[in-house]
Parts: sequence; C-alpha cells; structure tokens
Amino acid sequence: MTITLPDDPALQHLDEMQLRLDLACGMFAAGRVSRGVCARIAGLDRAAFDEALFVRHIPSYTSEMLDQDLVAWKKMEHE
Repeated sequence: MTITLPDDPALQHLDEMQLRLDLACGMFAAGRVSRGVCARIAGLDRAAFDEALFVRHIPSYTSEMLDQDLVAWKKMEHE
C-alpha cells in the first residue's frame, strides 16, 4: 500500500518511521487494528510497540480485554 501525503511544510520534519508509528498508534487507539498488526505497521516488535503505546498514554490492555480473560480463566477452572 502506498500513501501519498500533500507536499506541506508542516510535514517535512517527519520521517517515514515516525509516520508509520503514529499511524499504527492511532489505529490501535481507535480499536481498528490489533496490537500485533499495528506493531508490524510500525516496524517494531510487540514489546517496542507496547512501549510506544505506554509513552503516548494509550492503554494496551483494556478493561474489555480483562473481562474476556476472566471469562476464559473461569471456563478453564471448570474444565
């Protein structure tokens, strides 16, 4: 996929890696793409992407994820 940005002076200081990271963080924060896919978009491993989320105050583990994990854990307890 190729994204063409306008030739705007406000964008000249940004490099491709920073744009990819910003895009990936925004997509993850919006709930549009999984953490693993966003890490690949950013060109980072999962731990480095989690760190980038942390720095930006974007939670990588939500209350919904906790609820899902608790349901799964309770299922495993009863098996």
